[in-house]
Amino acid sequence: MAERRRDRGRLVIVCGLPGAGKTTLARSLEAEYGAVRLCPDEWMAELAVDLFDEAVRARLEDLQWRLAQRLLELHVPVVIEWGTWGRDERDALREGARSLGAAVELRYLDASIDVLWERVQSRDMERNSGRRSLTRDDLESYAALFQRPDAEELGLYDPPLG
Repeated sequence: MAERRRDRGRLVIVCGLPGAGKTTLARSLEAEYGAVRLCPDEWMAELAVDLFDEAVRARLEDLQWRLAQRLLELHVPVVIEWGTWGRDERDALREGARSLGAAVELRYLDASIDVLWERVQSRDMERNSGRRSLTRDDLESYAALFQRPDAEELGLYDPPLG
């Protein structure tokens, strides 16, 4: 199976709101696929950058995407754990990876606001990173912006390995 995974690059896009389980799934896929996992929250926390600083997040995601493209050229699997709330963002990643000859998976995680809020409260990642906690208002505003992938969009992606 490892040979099959290395025959060309593979991008796995992990999509969902805070608390959906993106990091848990991405870590599992990182191990299963022998992938490089790119998570801006972890890099921002390590650099002591405010997780709510959208300008820094955008620059960091751009840097991670450039790294991902190079890894895909080298046939290294990559897991992107950005949330990818917008269809246009997912389309750009899919098309960019495909232009490099890579397969592309979309792993969409969904849960109700109540479940997401319960998970966000229990982990309190933002406060543990030395910043303010994510609020329920934050989560509800994110949910209003989130463009859930529909069946047509999901059909544009490659099936998972194994």
